[in-house]
Formats: sequence, C-alpha cells, structure tokens
Amino acid sequence: MRLAMAGLVVCSSCFAQDASVVITAPRFPEEIRRLPASVTVITADDIRKSAARTLPELIASEVGFTMKDFYGNNAAYTSIDLRGFGVTGPQNTLILLDGRRLNDFDLSGVQWPAIPLASIERVEIVRGAGGVLYGDGATAGIVNIVTRSPLTPGKGLEILGRVASYDTLEGQVYASYGSERFGVSGSIHGYESDGYRANNRNEQQNNTLNLRWAVGEGSLDLRFGTDSQDIRLPGGRFVQPSIGLDEYSADRRGAATPLDYASRDGTRARVSFLQRFGDAEFSVGVDTRDKDQRSYFDQGGFPTYRADELELNSLTPRIKVPLRNHTLVAGMDWHRWRYRSARTDRPENIEHPTNRVSIDQDTTGLYLIDTIAVTPATIVTAGWRTERAEYSGEDVVDPNAPACFFCSAAPPVQETQNQYAWELGLRHEFTREWAGFTRAGRAYRFVNAEEIYESDINFAPQFQILKPQYSRTYEAGAEWRDGNGNGGRALRATLFRIDVFDEIHLDPFTTGVGNTNLPPSRRQGFELDGKAQASRTVRLTAAYAYTDAKFLEGTLQGSPFAIGTNMPIAGRTVPLVPRHKLNVGVAWDLAARTRLSGAFTAVSEQVLDNDEPNTLGHRIPAYYVADAKLAQTYRWGRLAATINNLFDEKYYDYAVRSAFTPDRYSVYPLPGRTFSLAAELALR
Repeated sequence: MRLAMAGLVVCSSCFAQDASVVITAPRFPEEIRRLPASVTVITADDIRKSAARTLPELIASEVGFTMKDFYGNNAAYTSIDLRGFGVTGPQNTLILLDGRRLNDFDLSGVQWPAIPLASIERVEIVRGAGGVLYGDGATAGIVNIVTRSPLTPGKGLEILGRVASYDTLEGQVYASYGSERFGVSGSIHGYESDGYRANNRNEQQNNTLNLRWAVGEGSLDLRFGTDSQDIRLPGGRFVQPSIGLDEYSADRRGAATPLDYASRDGTRARVSFLQRFGDAEFSVGVDTRDKDQRSYFDQGGFPTYRADELELNSLTPRIKVPLRNHTLVAGMDWHRWRYRSARTDRPENIEHPTNRVSIDQDTTGLYLIDTIAVTPATIVTAGWRTERAEYSGEDVVDPNAPACFFCSAAPPVQETQNQYAWELGLRHEFTREWAGFTRAGRAYRFVNAEEIYESDINFAPQFQILKPQYSRTYEAGAEWRDGNGNGGRALRATLFRIDVFDEIHLDPFTTGVGNTNLPPSRRQGFELDGKAQASRTVRLTAAYAYTDAKFLEGTLQGSPFAIGTNMPIAGRTVPLVPRHKLNVGVAWDLAARTRLSGAFTAVSEQVLDNDEPNTLGHRIPAYYVADAKLAQTYRWGRLAATINNLFDEKYYDYAVRSAFTPDRYSVYPLPGRTFSLAAELALR
C-alpha cells in the first residue's frame, strides 16, 4: 500500500495545548479540560508559522480532516471533510464564524475566500457529534472560526501584500482602535489570480466592520461584512480508456468548459449581547445574511443560467447557570431560510425565466446540557435537543418564456419534520499528565433546498422532501502532556465510530439526477496526533488518521439508462474517503527572528465520487505535496517566502465517475509547484 503527502501545513497546535485554554465553540467560554472530546485550537501564531494559503488548507492539516479542492485557486469550490463523509462532508461538519452558522440552506458550500487568514484570532475544532448544542449538520464535529476582537486597548494598522504564481495578487488592510470600554476594527481584502487551469480566473473582494462596547459585566457586539466573487469554471478533464481518451495526461491545465462562470455577492450583519449576573451568563444573537449567486453552464450548446438568492434570519438566545457542582446551558435556535431560484437558458432571458422556484425552511430548536463536576478530576456531561423543521415549496412556470420547451412546474409541497439529539460524555484526569474521555451522542441533518427540488426519471421537476438523516457516534480517547504547563510535548489517541442512517446523498444511477436516503453506513477509525519540542529551536508535529468508511447493506436500483441495475453496495467503500492520512511538520528557528517551516502530508488512494458500487476499476491515486516557508521578522513587520507543492507533484483530490458510461470519469487537476512572497507592515 502506497502512501503519499498532500497539502500539509505546519501547526504547532496539532494537539490541544494547555488544558486551561478557553474556547467558545460550546456556546459559552469553556476550558478544554471540561470537555469530553477531541479538541484542537489553532492560534494566530500557528497561522503565521504555517505555509497555508487558505483556511481549508490550514484545517486540513489537522487530524481527521481531508480537503476536496476543485481548482486550487484561493479555496473557491473547496470543501473539508471530517471523519470520512466524502462528498457530503460539507453538510456533516458544522462551520461557525464567531459562533454564527456558515453552512447554508443549499449546496454552494462555505465561502472560504471571504475569511482571510490574516483576520483570524484562532480556530476551534471540536470533533464528534455536536447535535445538542447546534442541531442540523453537526454530525462529525464543529469548526468555530474566531476573528479578532476589536475590544483591545490601543490602535493599530496592518497592511499585507502578497504576489504568487499564476499572476496572483492579494492585499489586505486591517485597522483597529480600542479602549477599555469601546473598540472598532475593520478590514478590506482583495484577491485576484488567473489560476492554474485555463478559464479559471478568480477575483474576490471582502470587507468587514466590527464594533464592541463593554456594557456592565458584558458586551454588545455589532459585526458587518460583505463579500463578492467572480470566477471562471474550467470543468474537469475527461478520461475514458475504452476509446483512448485521456485529457488529463494530454493537457492538465486545459478547460473542458471554456464558457462557464459564476458570481456570488453576500452581505451579513450581526448583533450580539452578553451579560453576566454573578456566575450566570445570558447571551442573545440576532443575525441576518443574504447572498446572490449567478451561474452559467454552456453544456455543449444546451445552456442553463441560474439566478439564486438565499436569505437567513436567526435568533439565538441562551443562558448559562452554575448550580453547585452543575453548570446548565439552555437555549433556543430559530432560523428562517428563504431560497429563490430563477432558471432559464441564457443571461439575457433571466427577466423572463422558465421556472421560478421558492423554498422556505423554518427551524426551531430547544436544547439543555448539564456539565457535572463529580470530582475535581471527573467531569460528566449530559444533553438533549429537540428541533422542528417546517418546509414549503412552490414552482411557477412561464409557458411564454423564451426557453420554455416542454417545460413544467413541480406541484407545491408543505411538510413538517421533527428530530432530536442527545449526548453523554465523561472526562477524567488520572494524573497531571494523563487524561481520558469517552462520549456517545445522536445527531441529525435535515434536507436542504437544492436536495429538495429535483427531476424525476422523465426529467420533470418535482419537490422531494427526504427523511432526515440521523447518526449515532461513539468515541473514546486518551491524552498525555508533559505537565510542565507550557505544552512542550503532548500526545492524543482517539477511537471513533459513527453509524449513519437515511444518509442524504445523490443517487446518480437510479434517476440520473436525484437525491435519496441511502442504506445504513459506518465510519470508524483511529486518530493519533502529537507534538514535541525536539530542541530549543526545533518544533515537531505529527498526526495520523485511519478511517474505514463502508456501507453496511443495501443496493442501488439503477436504471436502463445508467451503468447498471440493482447494484449491491453492502461492504463497499464510501467514495472520496482515504483510508490513511499522515501529517508531519517541523518549525526551525534559524535565528531569533528567522524561522524555516516545512511540512507534508501522505494521503492514500480514494474511490471516485459516484462510484458507490466500487466497480470503476480506477481510484484517485495516493499523492503527496510538501510545503516550505521562510519568514523573517522585523520591527516594522515581516517578510515571508513560501513554496507550495515543493516536489511539483501531479495530483488531484477530486474525481467523479460517469453515471452512464462504465469506464468514463472526470478529474480536477491541482496546481504544481507554486511560489509566493508576502510582506506585512504592522504599526502600533
């Protein structure tokens, strides 16, 4: 079995640091030592040391995570996967920004380019089911991205500039002012690049404004942000051995779809209030955000153009009450999603679309979790959540629209679904150095808008509100740290199992276009990560994950138009899940202000997307990518030179099988060796 290395980033935090570290992912500030879970915190200093260009690259260096990157251009159309969910990883790992949900009610994914690394204070990772605290979509775990707080005394100005391969330019200006009672910060970030592939130019613009007031024993926060992106879409490179077709080998950088493109514009605003009453705390957040997406796909002269709008409004009050040796956290989450999609053939016809699709979802969740200090060394957690989701969908067709040929509308739909989550956890500190934890929980996921509006086998539109997906997670782990309080050496080992039922997933064979509830599946594995200060100037990190993801039973019905019928999947490997992944990194302080960082990851082969029966005969090959970064710090700031994919590995981490031609598939090549030079100016 061959292993290789991909996209590794050095991270001195590969294991949770000192147990006194406080994180906010549990919805109130909480020490890591009180959480019966595998927790990692990536600090701002870790980010500065790393060779990561984007947030997904940074997260994918941590144990248990893999990354799927279509183009390698500023994380556009990039997703992360925790503990082996494959293509549905983005719907099963909850991403938060300052505690606010980023996972959308569609399949567009998190807009990673809207979160530049320079704006992040830390990244909190809590592995394992988070369904009690956050509900929908927290099956594998939670990633909470915490941005810089404006309530820091003093004033500052930071300017970042970066140039890189493929005519890449990036810049950011960050300014802040803070006193003991008031703080304000803002940033402007821009990015543009031609990209590695033909027809893959990407232009990104992000702006933020944050204000915070100290109010009594609490704080009032106002946060605003905008983001916009214009990107060209080159598509995949087709391979079909039976006819001698191999676009991947012939022209890795070519574009199969030279006319395709997409754009996205988003705004967000948040008001949050936190107040302490002695040892008790109350918090409430009001959020609103929207995005406008436009996309054009030529499809060989049979084009489609979509204008999609998505709006979210949410209210999230919660309270934390200590009672003797108990700490109770109770709250409510209310989310209202509004999805609107206009569909036609070309941009000039969008004012008279063929179909106007409207899908609404209202969810209300109530939760309670109790953390019990049984002894100073033993913590027990128990929690419960119940949530209701109300759906309504409407499709209006215009028979006089320019692109209306045999067009039709889906019948309207309304439905209410209910789900629940629970968790039990135990953490015990055996000694100052050793601790163990065990945890069990139930989580769930509701179907989203683009999984609801589908076509039947005759390509007539329909609404199908699938059953909610649910899962049961079991995990246990042990941690060791050297006990000197500085986190110099640490080691953690975790065993996990996730049983998934009614998994919501694309079934490309049965209908060619529809989603379904799949038969039961299981993800299980082993995670090991650690760090060590090898010498006064050398820091080492390592992480290894073994993941076995398989379907437990069932068949896919298929159809005469697909590659087969009644295809068994019991015992088959879940696509896009590598069995082995290894990260190793080193940071070497060559001098007081000079650091050389090096890293690589090894990733084993993977089954292609859409190959649930595992019958294609080809897999995504194992691959490796090594990175190196040299940084020099000055009084005024820093200079850094980075080489990504040092050995110029020719690789890809996403490929998809054709549902209709047995040996045809499409791969998405990623960049070879790239160079970048960054300069940071910091004025205080």
